[in-house]
Order: sequence, then structure tokens, then C-alpha cells
Amino acid sequence: MIRALAVRGSSGDRGSVVAEFAVALPAVALVLLFAGGALAAGARHVRLQDAAADAARLVARGEPVASAEAAVSRAVAGGEASVEHRDDLVCVVASAPAGLPALPRLSAASCALAGGR
Repeated sequence: MIRALAVRGSSGDRGSVVAEFAVALPAVALVLLFAGGALAAGARHVRLQDAAADAARLVARGEPVASAEAAVSRAVAGGEASVEHRDDLVCVVASAPAGLPALPRLSAASCALAGGR
């Protein structure tokens, strides 16, 4: 009698685990995809910050602005740089796409003392 109740109670739930898994799997995949993209964007931002610092030092040493722009574009795909002089400082503002359409464009700035070696 107990066996008959156990069999009867479980027959209505048959396949529900598979259905729940099929519904949850795309949501889990999207969360993992977005988390991976956010980590990649963070790594890209670090590279962009390093490239902006290198570019500022290049221009401060007297290199042409084109070399600073090239340094940023080599470090980060799609990277752009703009150079401005502020008193004794040379500042470079670099920007690049984040890599995911949902994330805003990345930006980094760095300054170096003009004429410094």
C-alpha cells in the first residue's frame, strides 16, 4: 500500500526537473556571459590606463603626438587618444569600446611632467 502511494505521487512530477532545467539554463548562460564580459572589460580598462600613462610619458619626453596615439591603439583595439597641455603637464585622455554593447565606452586619463626624463 505504501508503495502504491509512492508510485502514484511521483508519476505527476515526471519530467518536471528537465523542464525546470530547460527554463533556467538560458538565464544561467546569460549571467555567465555578462560576468565574463564584465571581467574582460575590467582587464581592458587596466590596459587602457597603462596605455594612457605610457602615452603621456612619450609626449612629455618630446615624442610626437602621433606616437602617443599609436601606443594607445596598439595596447587596446579601437583605442583613441587626445593630448592636452596644462601648464607644466602633458595629459592624455584615452578611450576605447568596452567590448560589450551593453557597457559604456571606457575612458582613462594620465598626466606627466613636460620635459621630464
